[in-house]
Amino acid sequence: MTKFIFITGGVVSSLGKGIIGASLGKLLRSKGFTVAIQKFDPYINVDPGTMSPFQHGEVFVTDDGAETDLDLGHYERFIDANFSQLSNVTSGSVYQTVIAKERRGDYLGATVQTIPHITNEIKSRIIKAQKHFDTDFHIIEIGGTIGDIEGLPFIEAIRQFKTEVGFGNAINIHCTLLPYLPTSGELKTKPSQHSVNVLRSYGLQPEILVCRTSKPIPKTEKEKLALFCSVSKDAVIECRDMKSIYEVPLALDEQNFAEVVLHRLQTQDKKSNLKSWEQLVDKIRNPKHIIKIGIAGKYTKLSDAYISVVESLKHAGFKDESKIDIKWINSEECTDYDKCKELMKDLHGLVVPGGFGVRGIEGKLNAIRYARENNLPFLGICLGMQCAVIEYARNVVGLKDANSKEFDEGATYPVIDLMTEQKSVKGYGGTMRLGAYDCIIKKGTVANKAYGETKISERHRHRYEVNNEYLEKIQDKGLVFSGMSPDGMLAEMVELPENDWFVAAQFHPEFKSRPERPHPLFQGLIDAALNKVKQESKTGK
Repeated sequence: MTKFIFITGGVVSSLGKGIIGASLGKLLRSKGFTVAIQKFDPYINVDPGTMSPFQHGEVFVTDDGAETDLDLGHYERFIDANFSQLSNVTSGSVYQTVIAKERRGDYLGATVQTIPHITNEIKSRIIKAQKHFDTDFHIIEIGGTIGDIEGLPFIEAIRQFKTEVGFGNAINIHCTLLPYLPTSGELKTKPSQHSVNVLRSYGLQPEILVCRTSKPIPKTEKEKLALFCSVSKDAVIECRDMKSIYEVPLALDEQNFAEVVLHRLQTQDKKSNLKSWEQLVDKIRNPKHIIKIGIAGKYTKLSDAYISVVESLKHAGFKDESKIDIKWINSEECTDYDKCKELMKDLHGLVVPGGFGVRGIEGKLNAIRYARENNLPFLGICLGMQCAVIEYARNVVGLKDANSKEFDEGATYPVIDLMTEQKSVKGYGGTMRLGAYDCIIKKGTVANKAYGETKISERHRHRYEVNNEYLEKIQDKGLVFSGMSPDGMLAEMVELPENDWFVAAQFHPEFKSRPERPHPLFQGLIDAALNKVKQESKTGK
């Protein structure tokens, strides 16, 4: 029988519940158990696909085309598994389904209420995902903070669910903050106590407390938390601030976190194997090189907007025993080419990630031009590939006014155009080309050498594509279209073979990178950048 683990948070938001859940999943996987994770988000949006990156951060995309919360990225990276649209549930999607059922008459004229109709729909999402994944453990993270009004239906659904599956089959892990007061030199437990009291008032008693802290928790404070929160002393788990999120599973394992969970779920323990993860963390802590990579985008004020890109760069760095030093470059500051050159002169590599809208585009084009002309290792992603094609068309092919119809509907040379199937689409939510699609790679190309194969599957999130009317003209001038859709109608990858690494992809490779298995395109970029670092070291630059 599947065992269920609910993770809630209190005191403040952004406690890292997703990392704690992902770390627990990693620890359970290391013992040979199978694990699936769901994220329940209380906001009313149906999904985060239409939300501003400044507010919500990155939109993570699954193989089956779901636009989800960025925590799913952490789940996939830590557990090394692929999840689906069943893995992300929002209040908006729940209410939308319930209202649709009411309109169809499915409730036979009953008054539709939060209890039981909304809570039943929430519970049905848990059961549906559990049947689909069919794992030993099913972890469900509840977004937001305990006491938030929009989260109450989820808390009530958990209360009901725990009762229905019975003792020993479901537990609640509650994450809280222990603030440190420098003036008194104390960690304060009262906020955590109050948070647990609020949780109790909704009918939930947590079995385990995970306490975020900047300082070690004294034994006396752990005992106090255990006493006032009605949990065992061994179930008060310290989660101290770490330099790297990949250190968290090992820190939790030192406190027998997984064993505590297994005991409360009446499951026999197994021997764990974290050797490869320990080796990974050792590389993170002891890098031999420092590689400076620029990320030229327009959401640079919030690094979470590009979190999978950042983590993918780190993964490739781990393999090369290198620390990746990210330099955030606001593309709007690169509209002046001289300033762009000044901002980029100390880089070892450049990434131009995805995005939407015309703001900052000219700066991205300048950044790509600099990388191309100065043989700076470059990786373009989604919009980054489209910009690479526009820049090449303007400055090499000679189509001076080349542009995308996304930015200029009346462009003289629309080298990027709206996809044919997108022209009849109305509305924005969930209507892009989303999810995994196959790509055929030309033999002998840089991309072919990176992947080691000629057919790949990658995740997409876009509406625009390279205009095939200009493909031959651009290719004749040296830009190689190294990856195409199986029907040959969609350009998926471009490259410049004469550069050390100049590759761009219409898809999002960052969604499939793993800490112990870096994505080939990011590895290619970092390998080329490391060569640049070594050359500089030899020449004394």
